Amino acid sequence: MLRRHRITFPKEGTEAFEQDEAFFYIQKDDGRRKLRLHDYADIYDHQGLYEQLFYDRLKCTSPKKVVSILHSALTSSSEHITELRVLDFGAGNGIVGEELKNFGVSRLVGVDIIPEARDAVLRDRPGMYDAYLIRDFTKLSDEKRDEIASWNCDCMISVAALGFGDIPVDAFIEAFNIISEQGWVAFNIKETFLDRKDDTGFSRLIRELIFSDYLDIYHMERYRHRLSIEGEPLFYYALAGRKNSDVPKGFLTEIL
Repeated sequence: MLRRHRITFPKEGTEAFEQDEAFFYIQKDDGRRKLRLHDYADIYDHQGLYEQLFYDRLKCTSPKKVVSILHSALTSSSEHITELRVLDFGAGNGIVGEELKNFGVSRLVGVDIIPEARDAVLRDRPGMYDAYLIRDFTKLSDEKRDEIASWNCDCMISVAALGFGDIPVDAFIEAFNIISEQGWVAFNIKETFLDRKDDTGFSRLIRELIFSDYLDIYHMERYRHRLSIEGEPLFYYALAGRKNSDVPKGFLTEIL
């Protein structure tokens, strides 16, 4: 059973915060501590805190939603999710991996940049992944790239990890290129990232990728990702599609 924590949200003055600036308080034996919702390493260190915060209090639905649209896209193509070899990119503490395992995927490789994420998986979901690697995808050596490629993944999934600086543009492309051609891709993004008024590198990347020849979108759906700390719905898009070919290095140069 996961441990329960005493957590509270600030009572006022939060409306001006960006989504990645939102914070909460956790009551410890030695006093109250302030943590941002994006302080993942600290949150993972507290068993059950991530689940309590994002799933119990803020009603996050994204792991189920993204995995379900991936399953739907596969079914529409007469393919089987049980045959997938999945790269869980930005795997965190394994909640998405748990959803994938419930569907019986063939192979599951988790990658994250935060060592505390792997520690949380080993603590709370031992045996969930066939391998869980701590890697910086902006600095992969040929040896590390070959190590990941040796798992022959034909699907990349990334949930609640894209944008806000959590995963850089070139890291996302590196992961995209590691999976096999004609492999599957599923991820979610904040709805504003598809707005042309958003001129950030990641927003431009996703818009250009969606309309490029490198990726065919099979399923795209707007949904409520979770609640804000004020109780307002935060809407995201969930996407699933098939990779046609690797993205060349020049693609990033053109859009950034």
